[in-house]
Amino acid sequence: MFGTILISVCTFMHVYVFCRASSVPFVERYIPRKIFIATGVILWAIFFFGRIIGHSRTGILAGVLEFLGMNWMAVLFLTFIPLLLIDLITFFGFVMPRLSSYLRGFALLIGMLLSLIALFQGLRPPVVEKYEVSLPGLPDALDGTVIIALSDMHLGSQLGESWLAARIAQVKAHQPDFVVLLGDIFEGHGPPEDQLIDTFKQLSASYGCWAVPGNHESYGRNKIGLFEAAGFTLLNNAWTEVRPGLILAGVEDLTTRRRNGQSGDPISQALAGRPPGATILLSHTPWQAEKAAKAGVGLMLSGHTHGGQIWPFGYLVQKLYPLLDGRYEVDGMTAIICRGTGTWGPRMRLWHPSQILHVTLRGQREKNLLKDMLRQ
Repeated sequence: MFGTILISVCTFMHVYVFCRASSVPFVERYIPRKIFIATGVILWAIFFFGRIIGHSRTGILAGVLEFLGMNWMAVLFLTFIPLLLIDLITFFGFVMPRLSSYLRGFALLIGMLLSLIALFQGLRPPVVEKYEVSLPGLPDALDGTVIIALSDMHLGSQLGESWLAARIAQVKAHQPDFVVLLGDIFEGHGPPEDQLIDTFKQLSASYGCWAVPGNHESYGRNKIGLFEAAGFTLLNNAWTEVRPGLILAGVEDLTTRRRNGQSGDPISQALAGRPPGATILLSHTPWQAEKAAKAGVGLMLSGHTHGGQIWPFGYLVQKLYPLLDGRYEVDGMTAIICRGTGTWGPRMRLWHPSQILHVTLRGQREKNLLKDMLRQ
């Protein structure tokens, strides 16, 4: 169903962009009609087969088709927006008809420029963004504990073993106390699993490596078992005490539950019966933050949103996921949303690059010392 809607929307944008581009003076004068139409047909076919074949198989051909097709989808979107804006301003050419054709040419240039910026941002390595979180109940001995969190890598035909090895090296350089995966690590159409698993096994941390599933782990052949094969302990509606006074809990993906019509309360289930202490909750989808805060969670780590990935699409994403990207304070709880260590679909991002979270935990003692210093 989603694939049909995506292909339909992109076909509409494709036809619209080429129809409006055909009226641009430069195109009319210098590009023969047959070549222009043939280019449109070829690009649409690349998108279609990139979605149908590239996104459902592995291998070099599938990877190339998916890369070209999905990136063309993003180019269409980034070109469609300025063209539509020009048409709305000129009432689709009824106002200033001569000038509007030149303005469409300007809109095409803007779309191409935005696409180049987005491609550069999408292909560059993820940045490591650092946060410090004052965590209620954290024992003084655990002050300074470092968590590295990765989400939404979508390992598959586009992002494979060499890309993952580079990310593992990035993580190791920060010497984390524990590492967490926030879901959508494995793409739904069958990555080269053995190679990825062996690469993941190079990662270790003194407090362990932990994971929660995302929605993509449930697509196609269920891939949830790959987490444990890779050396990560899966927290699926469960908690563990990683150190005395520090509890790590995780829930199954909330979007998958809603799509499957499942009832129940996974957050309450994941937190039930835990001992006193500081609590960190891992949830792929950043929903029900208020419920987590009310249950005594001090820090919630999530992903899924990709931060919108390509502006201005993020404004639409935020309607469904109000906690979109970065740090939020929710009823006394800190929530940090990772915008994704990889990308989904296009290898493009606008305006922010991919991300790895580096979270340093601070106890209340340091916060109280700071208050005392300010009073003096």
